[in-house]
Amino acid sequence: MGAMTYEQNALPGLPSSFISVHRGELVAVAVVGIVLGIIALVWPNATLVTIAIVFGIYLVVSGIFRITVAFLAHDSTTGMRWLTGILGLLVVAAGVYCLASPERSLIVLAFVIGFGWIAEGVIDIMAGIQGVVSPRWLALVSGVISIIAGIVTFTLPNLAVSAFLIFGAILLIVVSVSTLLTLPRRHSVASM
Repeated sequence: MGAMTYEQNALPGLPSSFISVHRGELVAVAVVGIVLGIIALVWPNATLVTIAIVFGIYLVVSGIFRITVAFLAHDSTTGMRWLTGILGLLVVAAGVYCLASPERSLIVLAFVIGFGWIAEGVIDIMAGIQGVVSPRWLALVSGVISIIAGIVTFTLPNLAVSAFLIFGAILLIVVSVSTLLTLPRRHSVASM
């Protein structure tokens, strides 16, 4: 059996025309990722407002979906349908709030993240104390760091949101560049 190229290992049995199309899509997605990452670093405030608006739109659509499910899920109990409908209304209201006040919705998002980190930290510490995980000390350290991150996010929500954006933008650029650097060479794809 002859030596297999990287492309043959990664994408066995696929025709070269498919790999060429797939390669083009990956290049396009990576370039868009790099551009979006740079935009987020150059214009962080506009990017944050855009994220808040997209988040608000997502919540409105998600809430409408839940309300629709409440009306159409005839196999669910009446109580479950009411709960789903009420939850849908609350989610729509949260989405409208995000759209009406994008800057404030980012602060709320930071608080939700901070609360999640504190809860996760408490769970990690309890798991370490009870010996559910091994090594215990790692769970305890992880829990303490998570609680500290949650407290910092609560006390400095604007800084936390800005840090999330910068970190996310840098990761987006790094992952996109990595994708471009690890793509199969065009001549290798053509020779398959």
